[in-house]
Amino acid sequence: MTKPVRKAIFPVGGLGTRFLPATKVLPKEMLPVVDKPLIQYAVEEAIAAGIEQFIFVTGRGKTALEDHFDHSYELEDTLVEKGKTDIHKAVLDILPEPGKVFYTRQMKPKGLGHAVWCAKELIGDEPFAVLLADDLVLAQNKCCLAQMIDVYNQTGGNVVAIEEVPREETYKYGVLNVVEDDGRIAQANGLVEKPDPQDAPSNLSIIGRYILQPEVFAQLDKQETGAGNEIQLTDAMAKTIPDVEFRGLRFEGRRYDCGSKLGFIEANLAFALARDDLRDGVQHILSELTQ
Repeated sequence: MTKPVRKAIFPVGGLGTRFLPATKVLPKEMLPVVDKPLIQYAVEEAIAAGIEQFIFVTGRGKTALEDHFDHSYELEDTLVEKGKTDIHKAVLDILPEPGKVFYTRQMKPKGLGHAVWCAKELIGDEPFAVLLADDLVLAQNKCCLAQMIDVYNQTGGNVVAIEEVPREETYKYGVLNVVEDDGRIAQANGLVEKPDPQDAPSNLSIIGRYILQPEVFAQLDKQETGAGNEIQLTDAMAKTIPDVEFRGLRFEGRRYDCGSKLGFIEANLAFALARDDLRDGVQHILSELTQ
């Protein structure tokens, strides 16, 4: 039987250089899409998927993120006094249960693989999820991670979220070498991190959602560097494939790359248009701006 996925890692130690100067003092994961920071969407997705323990791999200057998932008694008391019960409830609803949140430091930004490795002792010998807040997924029914857990419960092994990208953009992603594909789930016998388009084994790229077996830590322990002279999670996953089956899921939903400025703007528009209280106003604004 497969072990349940109870723990999730949120790598949030990056510098957010693509959004400077906005991210000089504000963690990039705290940038808001409509009225929630990116990291809150990721945590809510994990909660909806049944995750029980939340592990944040942070860095210097991330205290605002930690404070976001804690009580702010002065704010909460003020909201109650002013009768703003709906907002008060919204502020409380973002808090995971006490004893379920853990923080560990990534001393230097050495890549995604290094960030995941920093959580090794908190994961132990269990399967775990990894969610990158930069990749925001708008799903109509079941959230992306819950869809992945459904597949994992049937198949075990490693499961990642994938989507097709233009071949000329494969250099931005980890790409699957596919051996079997039924149109929804692709099984891979290899992975390549950020390949040149002419060398890419496919155009199926991994986005920021992973369910991984703890065997990946044996590879990350080696601290080997890859593309960009960083410790790449993709490389470590690829080396476990002979022993751990690897599948990619074409999830139902739309992914927005909030690590780019255009993707971030697009996400704000899409999430606003998906809300009944904002849709008409946003459509009016867009109509006026595009005349």
